[in-house]
Amino acid sequence: MRKLTLAGIATAAAAMVMGGSVTGASAADALTLQLKWVTQAQFAGYYVAAAKGFYEEAGLDVTIKPGGPDINPSQVIAGGGADVVVDWMPSALATREKGVPLVNIAQTFNKSGMMLTCRKDSGVAKPADFKGKTLGVWFSGNEYPFLSWMDKLGYSTGGGNPDIKVLKQGFNVDPLLQKQAACISTMTYNEYWQVIDAGIPESELVVFKYEDQGVATLEDGLYTLDAKLKDPKMVDKLARFVKASMKGWDYAVKNQDEAVGIVLDNDASGAQTEKHQKQMISEIAKLIEGGSKPGYLDPAAYERTVGVLINGKSDPVISKKPEGAWTHEVWEKAGL
Repeated sequence: MRKLTLAGIATAAAAMVMGGSVTGASAADALTLQLKWVTQAQFAGYYVAAAKGFYEEAGLDVTIKPGGPDINPSQVIAGGGADVVVDWMPSALATREKGVPLVNIAQTFNKSGMMLTCRKDSGVAKPADFKGKTLGVWFSGNEYPFLSWMDKLGYSTGGGNPDIKVLKQGFNVDPLLQKQAACISTMTYNEYWQVIDAGIPESELVVFKYEDQGVATLEDGLYTLDAKLKDPKMVDKLARFVKASMKGWDYAVKNQDEAVGIVLDNDASGAQTEKHQKQMISEIAKLIEGGSKPGYLDPAAYERTVGVLINGKSDPVISKKPEGAWTHEVWEKAGL
């Protein structure tokens, strides 16, 4: 298994080129990244940047910490266990409102991979068919795009006689396989393929992408704490990290088979399969490609996300418009 920590030690005379400037470096600067979930192709760019030496070239010694069901990235960074975390914006903004001042410094995915996957034999072919059906929904902050969408459609999801019965879905596809729900929440790069692998062919499924419905919220982005951005040396380190990470993502998208091999080398659990990871990275590439500015947070996409989170009829995930929740300072210093 490849080591996640790359101790790139440079000599005092070594120089590092960064965004057109040259910075002397006597030793690699340590930085810890906390992932949102377990080691998988969703995070391939970071593992590739480590394995290919991009972080080392940037004068960084990066430790990558996998996530999991019992790991909350915001708690890790609040407790000093990470310098940067990968998180989805709904979670990050909710965390910020609760007192952990997370700030988006780069946006890795410029499209959402969330969607509803439905069985055709349930009678669902279009959104109008949702009425009277049971729909599986992830909660813990993931439900807000869904609830916003139902609001747009004019469907009630609560009360004594709701138009839609909401099933609180676990992070699996069992409700669809067992016909407990007509539709379930899936990601284009993960659970959808679990349904296919379970034996339901694509011809028997219909999908509704949140991106197409106008209710998508921003997903994988890089976040740090506000206090770290007050230190010019940390801002420089974060800028080098963002630049090297985006280089890793560019390489991963262009060399998907190699990237999958690197991910599998770093999977300490041994739970991931080559087939599934290849499916995942091919879909992940679609969420990254098309952005002319790698890692750039589009203010319009940010405003759309805030609107989805704050304007629904259900209890909003945030109660007011955030202030200072993102910055282009690090991205601009990275010279991307």
